[in-house]
Amino acid sequence: MRISVIGAGSIGGTLALRWARLGHEVRLANSRGPGTLAGLVAGTSVAASRIEEVATGAEAVVLSIPFGAVAALPGEVVASFPAGAVVVDTGNYVPHRRDTVIDAIEAGQVESMWVAEQLGRPVVKAFNTIGAASLRDKALPAGAPGRVAAPVCADAERDRRVCSSLVDDAGFAPLDAGPLAGSWRQQPGTPVYTADLPPAEAVAALAAAQPDHTTAWRSAWAS
Repeated sequence: MRISVIGAGSIGGTLALRWARLGHEVRLANSRGPGTLAGLVAGTSVAASRIEEVATGAEAVVLSIPFGAVAALPGEVVASFPAGAVVVDTGNYVPHRRDTVIDAIEAGQVESMWVAEQLGRPVVKAFNTIGAASLRDKALPAGAPGRVAAPVCADAERDRRVCSSLVDDAGFAPLDAGPLAGSWRQQPGTPVYTADLPPAEAVAALAAAQPDHTTAWRSAWAS
C-alpha cells in the first residue's frame, strides 16, 4: 500500500518504519522539511518528503501531529490528499499543556469529528489509544497471545477495513468500533485508553466508557 505519514514523532515515525519493513511504500514528512528526517529514515525504504508533496498518490494518509496543529495544516497540503485515500487521525486533544483550548471540543464535540470538520473530509480514528512505548515495544504478529487491541472508528466500512489492515500490519489487533461519532469511547481517560487490553477486554472497556472520563482527564491536565 502507498502510505503517507505526516508527523515523524514517536507515533508517526514508529509506524512509518514498521510499515516500510513489511514492504509498504511509505513517505514521511514533518513541518521542518525532509532534511531533518535523514537520520530517522537512513537505511530504510521510507522516503523523506516535503509536506506539500507527501500525499501524492497515497492510498492512506496518516496524521500524527499535535492535535491542534490539524487546523493549521496549509490548505494546499489538505487539498493534496487523494480523493480516495483513507485519512487516519491518530491524535488526542491535550488542552492547557500542548494544545490551545478548542471551544467546540470543550462543549462536547467528539475529537475526531472536529478533525474531520477541519479537513473537510471523512477520517478514521485509530492508534490514539496506544502509548508511544507500547507502540514501540508491544507489537506482535497476528494470532500471538496477548496481542494489544486498537479500536478503529470510521463512518465507512471500507475505511475501517483499510485502516484495520494497517493496524494489523503494525502489530496490533484491530477492533471495529463502529462509526466516527462513537470514537469518544476511545478518547483520553476512557477505560481503553493506554490500557493495552486484549480484544475481548477492549470491547468491554469501550462499552464501559462515559463522557465524564475524558472530562476528568482534561481537568487533571489543566490543574
